[in-house]
Order: sequence, then C-alpha cells, then structure tokens
Amino acid sequence: MIPSWPARVGAQARAEVGMTLRQGEQLLVAIGIPLVLLVFFSEVHVLPVGAHPVDFLAPGILALAVMSTAMVSLGIGTGFERGYGVLKRLGSTPLGRPALLAAKTAGVLAVEAIQLAVLVPVSLGLGWRPSGAVAAGAGAWLLGTVGFAGIGMLMAGTLRPLANLALANGTYIVLLLLGGMVVPLDRLPGGLRAVARALPAAGLSDALTHGLGTGHVPAHDWLVLAIWAVAAPVAAALTFRWE
Repeated sequence: MIPSWPARVGAQARAEVGMTLRQGEQLLVAIGIPLVLLVFFSEVHVLPVGAHPVDFLAPGILALAVMSTAMVSLGIGTGFERGYGVLKRLGSTPLGRPALLAAKTAGVLAVEAIQLAVLVPVSLGLGWRPSGAVAAGAGAWLLGTVGFAGIGMLMAGTLRPLANLALANGTYIVLLLLGGMVVPLDRLPGGLRAVARALPAAGLSDALTHGLGTGHVPAHDWLVLAIWAVAAPVAAALTFRWE
C-alpha cells in the first residue's frame, strides 16, 4: 500500500531535518554570517540608516537569514545531491517532486528556527525594540521561506551542480544589494527601486520591517511574497529532474 501524501512528506521531512541538524558546520555558517553582519553594522555606524542602525538591520538580517538558508544553502545542497545521484533513488519511490520540495522546506524551517533563536535575542541585546505584530512578521517569514525554497529548488532541479552553484551565489549577491537588507530601498535609483520591489528579497525585508515595527505590512509586500510563494514552488515541482 502506498503511503498517503502527508505521510510521505512527513517521513522525508523527518529525514531532512535529521540530516540538517547533524551538519554542525553548516549550521555554524548559517548562524554565524548573519550574526557577524548584525553585530558589526549595528556597532560600526557606516550605513545611512539613522542613529539606531539595529532598528533597520534586525529585520533585514532576519530576511537575509531566510534567503541564505532557503535559497542558497538548500539550492546548492540539493543540486549536488542531484549531481551525485543521491536523489535518483528517491525518484524511483512514491515520494514525488512536490513532496520532496515540501520536505526540503521543512528542513529549512528547522534551521531558520535555530537562527531566530540566536538572532532575535542578540538583536534585543543590541537595542532593537520591535513594537509591531509578531503574527504579521511570522506570516511574512513563512511566505518568504516558501518562495525562496522554491527558487533554490528550481535552480537545483534544472541546472548542473556547478552552474547551480554559480547562479545561486550570483543571485544571492544581487538580491542582497537590491533587497533592502543592508542598504535602504529609498537609497536606490528610481528605476532600480521599482525592479527591487518586485523581488522577494525586498518584499520580505520590507514586510518584516513594517510588520515588526508598526504592525502593518503594506499590501504590496503581501502580494509580492504570495506570488513568489506560489509561483516558485510550482515551477520547481513541474521542472525538477531527479538526475
């Protein structure tokens, strides 16, 4: 008897989370890089973000952590699993591509939960005082995770491992610069700002900034995040090749 779709997702998700938690060096990098950026730019006032940089940086670094883990780490790791033939075995099981994507996303959420457990207390210690709605921030965080995981899996499932590695890192740099994470969106030229606001990085960082700051996320941010959270995973599920 073939297990139900939720059962297949659950079993693979447990395996993904277990493998993720056993990779201590990757967890260290996933937590360490955002943490260093948060502390450095909060204490060294080189960004044009006012007298209290942490108020701008904390939501941006949380968005950066989502992008790094859900798109770059997941995409590169899955790409090399596919290149080495690891995923070929899963392709012969009833798991299916949508279930693999859902399970991989669950593994990402486990890492992000650990990131939040470190980054939020450190941000508070640096003087960040969020006064908005946690539910709004959590909703944006979840949509952003699903969207970025879809982008990562789309690249991993269609490109050769080295090409995927290059594109994932290149996309990361572009979205970092245009995402409002370390440079405010209003500092970008008008045309570039319009392009940036259609991308998931800017949508997530802006949604977290407003959601955790004022409690009101602009409708445009919800729309951008929702579109990417649907379009990217669907594209990944439809185009993913096991080998």
